[in-house]
Amino acid sequence: QLQLVESGGGLVQPGAPLTLSCAASGAALDYYAIGWFPQAPGKERDGVSCISSSGGSTSFADSVKGRFTISRDNAKNTFFLQMNSLKPEDTAVYYCAAERVGGCRRLISMQHFDYWGQGTQVSVSS
Repeated sequence: QLQLVESGGGLVQPGAPLTLSCAASGAALDYYAIGWFPQAPGKERDGVSCISSSGGSTSFADSVKGRFTISRDNAKNTFFLQMNSLKPEDTAVYYCAAERVGGCRRLISMQHFDYWGQGTQVSVSS
């Protein structure tokens, strides 16, 4: 069974960059699409980015377009979320997730993803 473990979270100032990573084990990552889902305090998880199994297609929520980049390294069974120009409203626990279908839908929805990591905290504050 595929397992995911996030890392790289921390406390940063507004405008700073931060890179999150998610390591996969138990299955080959190249068969799965990968999504990132932040959950702010008192809020539902909301998808902000997705990358297809091949890496050829990506999608982003409007709130992060132009600031976040998603990538994957299938050889190392790891994928990444590069966050730039961070804002206080980006503060959340960030979860990575994998979808067996392998493609990214326009709407990055939790119900489409099969496996989830434990989350890593990102805090943006001056």
